[in-house]
Amino acid sequence: MDKKKHLVVLTGAGVSAESGIRTFRDDNGLWEGHDVMEVATPEGWKKNQELVLDFYNQRRKACRQAQPNAAHRKLAEMEQQYRVTIVTQNVDDLHERAGSSRVIHLHGELFKAQSSLDPSLVYPMQGVEINPGDTCEKGSQLRPFVVWFGEPVPMMDAAIAAVTDADAFAVIGTSLLVYPAAGLLDFAAVEIPKYIVDPRMPSYFPAANLTPIEETAGKGVFLLEQHLRNVFFSQ
Repeated sequence: MDKKKHLVVLTGAGVSAESGIRTFRDDNGLWEGHDVMEVATPEGWKKNQELVLDFYNQRRKACRQAQPNAAHRKLAEMEQQYRVTIVTQNVDDLHERAGSSRVIHLHGELFKAQSSLDPSLVYPMQGVEINPGDTCEKGSQLRPFVVWFGEPVPMMDAAIAAVTDADAFAVIGTSLLVYPAAGLLDFAAVEIPKYIVDPRMPSYFPAANLTPIEETAGKGVFLLEQHLRNVFFSQ
């Protein structure tokens, strides 16, 4: 039995942004110049599969060039002290590349492909492109393994289970506006310490034992570690 305290961390776009991966958080619904409804919805996929495939091919290329930042690395290092579960809204693989061993991807994974006919058929990608004509074993076009707006979030139950088991819960780099992920804070036990790390503190309902850390992800994770050390290891 792992006797380490269980730290669960919900990460959002603000963490990946420090690695140079752009988000649509500040761009009025535009993502790399595209309306998110065109590239991140089932309707957009039905309308123009080639555009959607190209969009995510470009995102993979950008992700391959990006490197984990201080926040990713520090969260991975904290596994030496805690049992850390990362619940991320990000589809990149930067947490894994930094060394985090338990990562729950709520919104899918950029470097996997999914059957457009059978969602249970998911394939690791060898390269960075899914092209028209690339098919699953049942003959249907492959699509990005990404949860688009309006689609169910299959990993939500696993995320809720992790949060309800947590000894501490932190939210880093997310606006707490995208549901159901934003509701995970409600599943944290009343008595455990909770933290929100963001340079522009998102709106949230008052919660017991919640400490805001108004810093970027890279700086804030170091402050988070100090807080946790004081809570769990101070005499």
